[in-house]
Amino acid sequence: MATKGASSGTGRPYAWYFEPLRWLLLGLAHLPLAVLYLFADVIYFLLAYVVRYRWRVVTENLRNSFPEKTPAEIERTGRAFYRHFSQVVVEILKLAAISPDELRQRMRFVNPELMTRHFADKRLVLSLGSHMGNWEWILSGAALEFPGRAAGVYKPLNNLFFESFMRRLRTRLGADAVPMLATLRYLVAHRGQGHTLSLLSDQAAGPEDKPYWTNFLHQDTSFYTSADRLAVQLDCAVLYVGICRVRRGYYEVTFTELPDGRVAKDAPAGTFPVTEAFARQLESDMRASPEQYLWTHRRWKHKRN
Repeated sequence: MATKGASSGTGRPYAWYFEPLRWLLLGLAHLPLAVLYLFADVIYFLLAYVVRYRWRVVTENLRNSFPEKTPAEIERTGRAFYRHFSQVVVEILKLAAISPDELRQRMRFVNPELMTRHFADKRLVLSLGSHMGNWEWILSGAALEFPGRAAGVYKPLNNLFFESFMRRLRTRLGADAVPMLATLRYLVAHRGQGHTLSLLSDQAAGPEDKPYWTNFLHQDTSFYTSADRLAVQLDCAVLYVGICRVRRGYYEVTFTELPDGRVAKDAPAGTFPVTEAFARQLESDMRASPEQYLWTHRRWKHKRN
């Protein structure tokens, strides 16, 4: 049985018994962020000291990425990550109710002109981001900074309720949410209109994806190469999206121009200039603020053959 009118991004209704959860989440989202951060403190304590959520994965990732750090430094960085992550959780929930003015105050785009000059030329822009800072706030902030021009690629969730709820969060302030398999179709449809499409490009690419391998934080690391192909195929500009928390609840976003994907004729096979440049930018940001990266996911689960 499903609730009439309650549907996911797929258009399929989710079960009626999720409605109380929806109202609870919306009620929490209407609380001031100062109150939600009190919940974040509780979440932090539970994750870091009681449940120890993926603690082994987090510390292993940190040790392998920063072999120069002492065990005590790894421990401190891990705890700092859990505090940051707990704050991001409530900030993402707040997207269900935050006002445009409040989000504008909390999200500062340092150099938006790098984006708008491509819009003036009616070019598509691939915005390559990662799970740094608050990755969900970037899309909504961009929708306010560049009205009618921002979209983000996402992987649809299997649970219809959470698919619906997360889609509401991502699109509420004017952004488009594009399912992963619809990426090319969306870009073709908006070619020549001056749009940007955001891709979180730090996921672990598997062997079936024919990934690009590079040394990243002292480890053999696989990256998806779709940005290189799309940039050439559709003549897209490419920007790296760096985000940094400057204090609790406030972030700065900085764009960096990346190569356009064209490969020199004498370049060796397997050259992916966009992906390599993205990896180097992300590596620099992660070294500068390691606690602001999402260390709970298994970024290095694949091995080079």
